[in-house]
Amino acid sequence: MTSNPKEALTLRLDELSDPRIAVLLEEHLADMYRISPPECVFALDLQALKQPDVRFWTAWDDAGDLLGCGAWKWIDATGETHAELKSMRTTTTARGRGVGRAILQQLLADARAHGVQRMSLETGPHDFFKPAHGLYRAAGFEVCGPFGDYVEDPHSLFMTRLLG
Repeated sequence: MTSNPKEALTLRLDELSDPRIAVLLEEHLADMYRISPPECVFALDLQALKQPDVRFWTAWDDAGDLLGCGAWKWIDATGETHAELKSMRTTTTARGRGVGRAILQQLLADARAHGVQRMSLETGPHDFFKPAHGLYRAAGFEVCGPFGDYVEDPHSLFMTRLLG
């Protein structure tokens, strides 16, 4: 999963109590507000991620360092069980080591186990997000139109995939 075969990666369903998670989420939100207009930022803050309709996962190395996080959130959809990926983020030092891929695989497996049939996401179209676009495409996501409460927006790219 990571570039060092001796390095263990632990994924856990998290209650968001570790202060390092708050720091990582603040960094995530700061980047989103730096790149997109405020009205086009849909990232969830710490309190929003603690809601009962959200499942939040973290990745940790064998030294106990936080490497990344991600979540999925139930959304209302027409006639199917639909969820949205939220708050995907890896630490700067963990990028390029397979952490994001491991978190995404865990989120998709967890959602499947909870009866989710379709997973969608909103991300930015800008160059900053190109690594994420590649990760999502490799996991079977395809570009789609807005879903849920989203509307067409030049600062948003929407993707979706069925979960089998």
